[in-house]
Amino acid sequence: MLNIQEFNNEGERMFDFENGDINIMLSMINMKLRDEFSSLESFANYFSLSKEEIIKRLEEKGYQYNENENQFKRV
Repeated sequence: MLNIQEFNNEGERMFDFENGDINIMLSMINMKLRDEFSSLESFANYFSLSKEEIIKRLEEKGYQYNENENQFKRV
């Protein structure tokens, strides 16, 4: 279960990665990978998630993780 939540400066929930739109999830993960994390593993560890679970959810929607580019892309 993907249990990541993105919060704004006031502590209000902005996005629920578990139940939210897959396109927004993809965009936010790729943004975090580009701007804050050097790998999907470090991203997953920071949010106490399974890297495999993230990959599985996005692969089900036609996206694949490219480790060299550190982002998900449509297959």
